[in-house]
Order: sequence, then structure tokens, then C-alpha cells
Amino acid sequence: MKKMRTFFIIMSLLLLSISGMPYLTASSAAEPASGKTYQIGTDVTFAPFEFQDANGNFVGIDMDLMEAIAKDQNFKFEIKPLGFNAAVQALESRQVDGVIAGMSITDERKQKFDFSEPYSKSGVVMAVREDQTEVKEYGDLKGKKVAVKTGTEGYTFAQSIASKYGFSIVPFDESIQMYDDVKTGNSIACFDDFPVLAYGMKQKNGLKIVTKMEEGGSYGFAVSKGQNKELLEKFNAGLANLHANGEYERITDKYIGVNAEEPVKQSRLGLILDSLPPLLKGLGKTLLYTIISLFFAFILGLIFGFMKVGQNKWLRGIATVFVDLFRGIPLIVLAFFIYFGIPQAFGFKMPLFLAAVLTLSLNAGAYVTEIIRGGIQSIDRGQMEAARSLGLPYRKAMIKIIIPQAVRIMIPSFINQLVITLKDTSILSVIGLVELTQSGKIIIARTFESFIIWGEVAILYLIVITILTKISNRLERKMSNG
Repeated sequence: MKKMRTFFIIMSLLLLSISGMPYLTASSAAEPASGKTYQIGTDVTFAPFEFQDANGNFVGIDMDLMEAIAKDQNFKFEIKPLGFNAAVQALESRQVDGVIAGMSITDERKQKFDFSEPYSKSGVVMAVREDQTEVKEYGDLKGKKVAVKTGTEGYTFAQSIASKYGFSIVPFDESIQMYDDVKTGNSIACFDDFPVLAYGMKQKNGLKIVTKMEEGGSYGFAVSKGQNKELLEKFNAGLANLHANGEYERITDKYIGVNAEEPVKQSRLGLILDSLPPLLKGLGKTLLYTIISLFFAFILGLIFGFMKVGQNKWLRGIATVFVDLFRGIPLIVLAFFIYFGIPQAFGFKMPLFLAAVLTLSLNAGAYVTEIIRGGIQSIDRGQMEAARSLGLPYRKAMIKIIIPQAVRIMIPSFINQLVITLKDTSILSVIGLVELTQSGKIIIARTFESFIIWGEVAILYLIVITILTKISNRLERKMSNG
């Protein structure tokens, strides 16, 4: 027991050290004079402001501006590609120092965040499928569904006119999901910021704009209320310098100007081959998080599993509460609570790696506890009674007689839990975990090729899960024959 405790402590320290690794560091700020490294949250699917290029680098107006301002003001920063909603929540819980993600400056947000000077203006437009002729104005939306992205100016505008024009709103967390809903015909139209839709049309996203731009607000760089005043001042000073020296115009023209680069049309085979390396990297992270989480889940399962079959009613009660608690809370809610809720309540930063492993370990640990309990209790009670009648102590009887038989029953369930946990990692993309599913989202945001990329992601999952299933079946046959 003492050795196990020491090993657990060592693994915990190792986990904490790994979790401190940054996502990516701004190259322009590699040699600053001095000062802290700021953690900057951003979206990952909001072209042309932030998205990932074919080389895996996060680019866009916001990314280039942040890099240029950091170089001008001589400070370091690390980009955390969380997605818009997760980035805003991370800022609210002070998991990041600032957010630059095409974030509209509103009176409501000013209650929680301090904003920089506006760095870009926006306005909402309505878009429909490019071959659709039924809807040309807001009045044509009556009785129909309209897709919007949560937390955006388009969502707010759609809410403001929905009752007047008689349409219903379908919210999505990602722009590409919103566009796909329109392209498949589930929604008749969508509302989004003009620069974003205009850029998407240039990239052949399958939509067309049918309304004039509504007068909109402005985008700003945000920090938590009353926090990181120095960072906000540096951003404003750097932005003013970029306007003065013409760098700002160069950056915006690169993406939305008349001389912006035209997209290079890839063949399907070329797209599949180009997207394979980042998807395999995402798969590697999926497997890494799965293995580490199941290691700790197995330790938790052993502890609480033996407590559940033990003779102490208080320990059985504690184990029952653990199982009911972490099986009863949906995984996405548990992830939000651990990554955003706990740090906000106690005023500290939690590394994403640690939050993801904790979430998966606690959830899987509850199920492993039940697997161990069920395996042990499936062995005929008479075997324990016979062992005790021969003079064997309870503990020795469990180790020598009951557990070896129970393990044979448990192995298929353990493999099944491995498969479930592997698939559950995709849910953690909501807190910014860049695993296989999130890697697919990022590629689709650039290419707008949902069918090909999601098909590729599905095949990778299928290959891994099929291999695990075959291993489970082989182990089960081996144990049965043994």
C-alpha cells in the first residue's frame, strides 16, 4: 500500500509537470526584454480572424495583429485555441489573461471585461445556400429556421428580429456547423458578421449573401474586469503604432482586401493526404489522454471497488456516493465545472491537460468501480465461505481465490470502458482540448469540406476501436480456454 501511494504521488507530480506545457508560443516574441508570458485565448474556426492554415499554424487578422503588437511592445504571449465560448469562459474564470477572438464590444460584456480600443468594425448579414432563390429578405423567413452561432453579434441580431419576422433560431457553437446546417437545408439561412461570410464565400463555402450589412459594433481585445491593465495598455499602444506605420492595413488587406490571396482548389485525394498528418497527431493525443486517464481511473476503481464489496458500511456508503456522483453528472458538465467553475471559485489557474485528465479519470473511475464490484460479486458466495471455513483470512481468500476468477469476467468490460473513454475525449473539445475531433473541426474551418474530413475522422476512430475490440475478443477467448 505504501509503495502504491508513493507511485501515485510520483505520477501525480509527473502529470502536473506535463500539464504545464504551453500550446504554442508567439514566434515574434521569442526574445523579449522582460516580463511575464501572457495566456491569450482565441477561437479556432472564425476565418479570416483566426483559423489554422495548411501547415498547422494559427493565422488570421487577430493572430497577425497579436503577433505584430507583441513585437512592437516587446512582450511574450501564448495562444490557447479554445473555441469562442470556451475562451470567454476561460477569461471569466481567469484561466487566460486575455481573449482576441472577433469579440464584439457590448454593454453586457463591459460589465465583466475591460476592452481595448476597437481594432475592427463588423456588421451582420444574412446568407443562404448559393443555389437557393426562395429567401431574399427577412420577410421571407416566416415559419422557417435560421442558424446562428452562439455568443456572436449575428445571434443577438437574429434574436432581436425573430418575433417580428416569425422565424425560429437554431444555435451552434461553431461557424462551420452553422454553414453546414444551411447547406444541408435544415435551416434556410444564417446570420454572421460580414467579413467572416465574405471571406467564406471567397473560399467557396457554398453560401451567398442576400442582404445589406446591418450597422454593427466593433471587435475588441478583452481582459478580465480590473485585471491585466498593463497588457491592455500595451495592446492599445501597439495598435496605435500599427495604424501609424501602415502595418494594420497590410494585415487586413492580406485577408479581406482586394489583393487577398485566392484559395487553391485541392483535389479530394490531395485534401485527404494533407489533412492526415494533423488528424494522426490529434489521434495520438486522443490515445495519450485515454491511457493516462484510464490509469488513474483504474486506481480509483480499485480503491472504491473494494470499498463497495467490503464489510465496512461507511466505506460502502462513500464508494456508492462516488459512483452515483460521477456517473450521474454528464461529462460535458463535469468538464466545465472542473476547468471553469473550480478555478473561478478558488482563484487559481488549472492547466487544460490536468482538467481533461481529471474529468475523464473521475468519470471512467466511477464505471471501473462498478466493473470491479460486479466482477467480484459475480463469483459464487460459497467459494468465499469455503475458503474461510478452511482457515483462510478474508483478505487472502480474496487475493488467492476470488479476484483471479473475477478478473476473467472483468477484462471484456475493461476493454469496453477503454473504447468509451477514447470516444469521450471528443466531448472535451468544448474546453479547448485539441484531440482527433477538434483537429477535424479546425481543418473543416479552413477547407469547408465537412464530408471528406468527418469521413476521415470516422475511419480513424473505427480503425482504433476495431483493433481494441479484436484484442478484447482474443483476451476473452484466451481467458476462457485458460
